[in-house]
Amino acid sequence: MADANLTTLESFLEKHQHITYATPSSQGYTSLRQIFARDQEAVPIAIVRPQSAADVSLLVKFAVSNSIRFTIRTGGHNLSGAAFAQDALAIDMRDISSINVSADKRTAKIGGGILQSDLAIALDKEGLATPVGAVGSVGYVGWSTYGGYGSFSRHWGLGVDQIVGAKLVNSKGELIVADERLLKGLRGGGGLFGVIVELEIKVYPLKNVLTGTLVLDSQDLTNTFKRFNSGYLELSAKGMPAELVIQQMVVNSPNGKAMCISFMWSSENVEAGKAWLQKIEALATVVMNTVVLSTVPEYLHSNAALVPESVHGEGYTHSFRKITSEVADVIADSLVKMPGDPGCMFVVHELKGASALPNTNSVFGTRDEHFMLEIIGYALDIKNREFSVAWATDTWAALGKTESSNLLPGTYISLDRPVLKPGTAPLSRLYGSNCRDVLALKKEYDAEDVFSYAVPQLKNYV
Repeated sequence: MADANLTTLESFLEKHQHITYATPSSQGYTSLRQIFARDQEAVPIAIVRPQSAADVSLLVKFAVSNSIRFTIRTGGHNLSGAAFAQDALAIDMRDISSINVSADKRTAKIGGGILQSDLAIALDKEGLATPVGAVGSVGYVGWSTYGGYGSFSRHWGLGVDQIVGAKLVNSKGELIVADERLLKGLRGGGGLFGVIVELEIKVYPLKNVLTGTLVLDSQDLTNTFKRFNSGYLELSAKGMPAELVIQQMVVNSPNGKAMCISFMWSSENVEAGKAWLQKIEALATVVMNTVVLSTVPEYLHSNAALVPESVHGEGYTHSFRKITSEVADVIADSLVKMPGDPGCMFVVHELKGASALPNTNSVFGTRDEHFMLEIIGYALDIKNREFSVAWATDTWAALGKTESSNLLPGTYISLDRPVLKPGTAPLSRLYGSNCRDVLALKKEYDAEDVFSYAVPQLKNYV
């Protein structure tokens, strides 16, 4: 069947030669096939690179009419590996990467395949910024429509909160403009309802940021983690400015495990930022400080050195209202056991400020103030995969046994592997009280489950 589908596809593409593609026998196939999730070994029949929304429309109509399954790739990571499926057609959106800033410089229309680093660079040239994650090679559309935690969430909100408009190709191959009801679904539901070919997002005036990394004395990692979080809990209770977001990380450096604090101050008031930097520094012993006046593109560029191109393994997540002494004890104990492979890490994201405000215009389900833990059981060396995954699984399980009232029932779909397996967890874990809205929109816009590989796979729920 795969051979017959490929023959049919190549015949179709002969009539649309501006749409580039690669098959498993093509010279450029291997590089196009690479994704972050190295465990995903599925071989698509071809990878096509549409150049416009019209091309996406053509491809969806072709695939549906010929009963050819297809997946969508919007960026460079895709932790679930759903960008590819065995013998399916892969539609790689990364050539659709336009950026058009509005005349009043309050919004921008961006292509469905834009990477975060390219978006940040283009906006920076205009003296503008918008919330992004920490990794420039991640596709903006996937990141933002599934939630979008990042270093600006307290100031401007999550990625979903930036979306004010969208165009998508529906299950019939028609290009449609999302109304307010569908927009609500896209803000958290991502690609469940169609191929997003354009987003209109909010942008903000910002020329410089005060950002960098504090490397803490990690000889006694257990004590360092507990001390920092105890102090940070007290500092947070006094109130934190919207412009400040910090991210805790424990990484495997060439010199061993190191606890680091990523510092982001998104305001032109640099002196106020430096004052808050001193308060954060006082929470632990700092052995290196790289915080400088910089830009968002430079921030993403500096982070690139910390993130491998691809890894083996799995990641997990929990969300807690507070890093209590109980939670800190469990984490600290786990960090001592963390494998030494450079791909294995532990990250703490914080959702507060603008991102924690009630929002009835989004199906994103976890709006309570919380800390989202990224338990990264990855490995660069496949020999270390089993050890890293076991560590991540054990850490996730241990944290799940802590005080239940402090553990949020919701989770972050982009990181929670158990939820990514169809039918293994209730949808309320992802969407809270918005489950009915998501399912109703799926039934209305994709009753035949044309977009069956979109995350989460809803075939066991609809």
